[in-house]
Amino acid sequence: MTREILIKGGRLITMVPHSGIIAADLLIRNGLIVSIAPTIRPSLSMEVIDARERYVLPGFVQTHIHFCQTLFRGAADDLSLIDWLQDRIWPMESRLTSETLSISARLGIAELIKGGTSTALSMESVNHTDVVFAEIERAGFRSTTGKCMMDQGVGVPTELCEETTQSIEESLRLLKRWHGAANGRIRYCFAPRFAISCSRRLLTETAHLAREHGVMIHTHASENTDEIELVESQTGLRNIAYLEETGLTGKDVLLAHCIHLDQSEMEILSRTSTRVAHCPSSNLKLGSGIASIVEMLEAGIEVSIGADGAPCNNRLDMFTEMRTAALLQNIRHGPGALPASRVLQLATIGGARALGLDQQIGSIQVGKKADLQIIDLNSLHTSPHPDPVSTIVYAAQTFNVETLLIDGVVVMRDRQLLTIDEAALRQQLALL
Repeated sequence: MTREILIKGGRLITMVPHSGIIAADLLIRNGLIVSIAPTIRPSLSMEVIDARERYVLPGFVQTHIHFCQTLFRGAADDLSLIDWLQDRIWPMESRLTSETLSISARLGIAELIKGGTSTALSMESVNHTDVVFAEIERAGFRSTTGKCMMDQGVGVPTELCEETTQSIEESLRLLKRWHGAANGRIRYCFAPRFAISCSRRLLTETAHLAREHGVMIHTHASENTDEIELVESQTGLRNIAYLEETGLTGKDVLLAHCIHLDQSEMEILSRTSTRVAHCPSSNLKLGSGIASIVEMLEAGIEVSIGADGAPCNNRLDMFTEMRTAALLQNIRHGPGALPASRVLQLATIGGARALGLDQQIGSIQVGKKADLQIIDLNSLHTSPHPDPVSTIVYAAQTFNVETLLIDGVVVMRDRQLLTIDEAALRQQLALL
């Protein structure tokens, strides 16, 4: 049966270069954008969404999230990375059950939807990853997700330290079960945690299998100086050089953070077209440092944005990340180093490109999937707004997002979640 949605009277921020802001109607049919025109006459069978005095733009694409950690919000403050992992995060992850992980994922997905994020790249914990995929599917969310892989490391709880073959076999099982599910909304990625918790064999076999199956690799790299020293003491190489040696560079690889890079590592990322996820709030909260984003972009490195996990941020809010990303580069290079228009690109089409999805999502164009958010900028804190893009990056907040569509399905309308029972979720959280 044909499903049609007409978004009427909106101002479209298309993220198509040089297109500006277009006053137009937008017609969606069976999940795809089929028409953009000054006026489209509605039919009786169409669902009509009134977007007058609103802005319509692509849903945000966050490229580094941990749904498994959402329940840990506020439980791991004021620590640097290695202590944060060893003393808090790994012990808490080791105690997750399928039930608590399911609630954690649902909470994270709900928060992302309410903040205008329609797509995420997520790394989960070692165990029970099926339930995360099930929550993604039920919520109508779009995600590329992988089971965390760990087969070594100091301070790793027994429940999280896998045998290498077991880690690989479970990842392959999940790939077979979930990659391409839900009309392609769900994709699998291999997710080795980072170099110091993965053996060389695990990394090299993961690289080989990812290419064999045509899926992404998602890992952390060069987030913290202690981490870099550990990698160098164990391998004799700096982090990025070691990842390249084991096969974990390339356009199918996305590295979270990449704060502490030398020139040779920047050149590796540029030469190999390896993607980088910038997580500014997490980097500040853990005291890890400020990534050289302007330099990366000048070197042709594909950069996108993610909030990271709730216990190191403590919110999954793209508006906060966009604003913080821009302000941090002003400190490094002066005002305007990373302008609002560029930041919004990183949060939409840039994220789509990092995931290899830029032909499907990330901009408003006929033929693309209808992953769209409708934002109201008529609040006091966003008024006046002579430059709507600047207002979205520097002034807007999650509650300015009124409606979100994913794959042409309305998952939130007028701030009400339609695919997640928010009241029931709150009750479950109260019982934990």
